[in-house]
Amino acid sequence: MADFTWPGDQLIAAAQEGDVEATTALVTGSHPHVQRFAHALCATPQDAEDAAQEALIILYRKIGMLRASGALASWMFRIVRNECLRRARLTLRSHGPVPDTVVPSFEDEVLRRLEAGRVATAIAALPADQRRVLILRDIQGHSGRVVADALGLSTAAMKSRLHRARAAMRQTLRETPGLRPGAGHD
Repeated sequence: MADFTWPGDQLIAAAQEGDVEATTALVTGSHPHVQRFAHALCATPQDAEDAAQEALIILYRKIGMLRASGALASWMFRIVRNECLRRARLTLRSHGPVPDTVVPSFEDEVLRRLEAGRVATAIAALPADQRRVLILRDIQGHSGRVVADALGLSTAAMKSRLHRARAAMRQTLRETPGLRPGAGHD
């Protein structure tokens, strides 16, 4: 089964210290995750590809600015989110005035994507063992047995971690201003 984890702390530390091979491996290892973020947040596939590339360039150039190796996922998420928002603003400006009937649906889409951003940030804040189970089971849709096998866990242990991850997500989303569990799903 494919590896669903971000590059490890040792690789990140080596890249932060200027090791070119480690930096290249870090960018390569981060690419699928960054692409997934971009496709979830950007308005078009082309914007997603461009945003992912921009984020990886920033990672390559500015890895030394990352404060903690455990913050790589949330740092990359913020870069991708900002790039997607920048591209959406440019697209809106380049198309000139937008008829009134289109504006609410565009706003709804931006709000939906911002809510997705808050959810992704909450996922990134989970402990690694809970985050892996939640992503494999709830986001990627793998069966409980496949997730348990992939992570070397019993089904009961996988279910326990998944339950804790979901509970932590509900709590985080309740505490996040402007987002309530189930918002936008009337």
